[in-house]
Amino acid sequence: MEPGANAPAGGRPPLRERKKRLTRRALVDAALALFAEKGFAATTLDELVDRVDVSKKTFFRYFPSKEDVAIASEGEFWEAFLERVRGSDVEGNLLAFLRQALLATLRAMEPDWDSRFLETRRIVAHAGGSLLYDHSDLASLRAQRQLIDMLGDKIGIDGRDDVRLRLLGELVLGAWRCGASNWVAGRGAGAEGIRGHGGRALLARRVEEAFDAIPASLALAAD
Repeated sequence: MEPGANAPAGGRPPLRERKKRLTRRALVDAALALFAEKGFAATTLDELVDRVDVSKKTFFRYFPSKEDVAIASEGEFWEAFLERVRGSDVEGNLLAFLRQALLATLRAMEPDWDSRFLETRRIVAHAGGSLLYDHSDLASLRAQRQLIDMLGDKIGIDGRDDVRLRLLGELVLGAWRCGASNWVAGRGAGAEGIRGHGGRALLARRVEEAFDAIPASLALAAD
């Protein structure tokens, strides 16, 4: 989700900003359509920019690579999550605070974000090899490092020295990955075995279930 930092208070963003958002969204939509039709590897950057009628130079103003436009929905989520944490006062238990911030971010994403995210995960799964999987993992790891640094600054703890903060980041990102993976695969009560069934409401439930399972997972024993 694009931040609206340049929008006038209580009004729409400036025309230039709206045009930039429309161009970015057109590139994302065209990329998802082409990757679904032809496959990620078989789609060239020339085909993508031709479909949107922009230049490669314009494309690279928005995305560093073809991989980045493929996982744009994930980047939007991490950007919005980090922005929410950045603008919030941290109080009480940090895991509970981050859980609430992540779920609030999920529920505030654009109405069609969950369908784009689901299509993104399908493309990643069918891309072949590990290229897009690795790129997706790196994006989440970058977000995790930013989260740890941000929290450290807010509460006066250096995450490089205090392992608790780094473990907290692992738990939060792990709960998201497990919950999202179950939703995408159609696993769990109410999913009916259908990928992405129930939209973001069921996705949020799957993420909550993953957070709820953290204490039991820490106590799990081979008995």
